[in-house]
Amino acid sequence: MIKIVLADDEHLVRGAIAALLGLEDDLEVVAQVGRGDLVVDAVREHAADVAVLDIEMPGATGLEVAARLKEAVPACGVVILTSFGRPGYLRRALSAGARGFLAKDAPVEQLAGAVRRVHGGGRYIDTDLAAAAMVGGESPLTDRETEVLRAAADGATVARIAATLHLTEGTVRNYLSNAIGKTGAANRMAAIRTAQDMGWL
Repeated sequence: MIKIVLADDEHLVRGAIAALLGLEDDLEVVAQVGRGDLVVDAVREHAADVAVLDIEMPGATGLEVAARLKEAVPACGVVILTSFGRPGYLRRALSAGARGFLAKDAPVEQLAGAVRRVHGGGRYIDTDLAAAAMVGGESPLTDRETEVLRAAADGATVARIAATLHLTEGTVRNYLSNAIGKTGAANRMAAIRTAQDMGWL
């Protein structure tokens, strides 16, 4: 029996996925959580074989959780579910240690197959999402530019970003200017939207 921890902040979606996976003879959802920061403890407590993670959750994103699991419980496979076909997400998910990546609206047979393949040590990547990732290309942003844009996404001032990231205000302005130029955007908010749409943030 393959033991699964399921993490999704939408209660109805989480319950539906759990019920459908529970119909499979060889799969058992041993825990359901609604926040990313609860996943590692649930995996440890239930000795789960695979974690199925929504990409966007409070507490920690699916990508952040995948990286934490890779470090804390490397034997647990990770399957990421996404509602967003953003090209950068697939690369980031694979870098974080996920071995499965598919759309949230995939048929349950596809999800069950992904869980089995990941549990067996393989990979399962949705072909449409993989094609979108190849077309989208790599992020042109440096790590620091990404960090500054992410900090700016909630409307933070240059001064607040500088204080948070321990940079000078001039350095923050330079990173923002570089990010605006690389994304071909007209301003900071447009650069953030472009980077989010591409899955770079």
